[in-house]
Amino acid sequence: MAAETVAFDEVIHAPQRLRICAMLSAAQSIEFGVLQDRLGLSKSALSKQLAHLVEAGYVQQERAVRDGRSRLWLSLTREGARAYAGHVRALREIVDSEVENPG
Repeated sequence: MAAETVAFDEVIHAPQRLRICAMLSAAQSIEFGVLQDRLGLSKSALSKQLAHLVEAGYVQQERAVRDGRSRLWLSLTREGARAYAGHVRALREIVDSEVENPG
């Protein structure tokens, strides 16, 4: 197994995108409206943040009709899951280095 990548990722690091990735990493997929409610964002604000993640290849979108309504389901791609995990490791390294070497 290859060593896991540790990489600070500017796309993921934006606060709302980091929260989106954290939520998506904990679930197989999340419906747009549920994500919107949990994050407390407007549809347009969530769409804008998702556009960055989709463009980077980190999030995939899938439309499905349920209860007669079209719903948008979101999930991390493999690349997105790897990038998110690497970003979290990079943040932990930053925090750990500051704890070990304060000031």
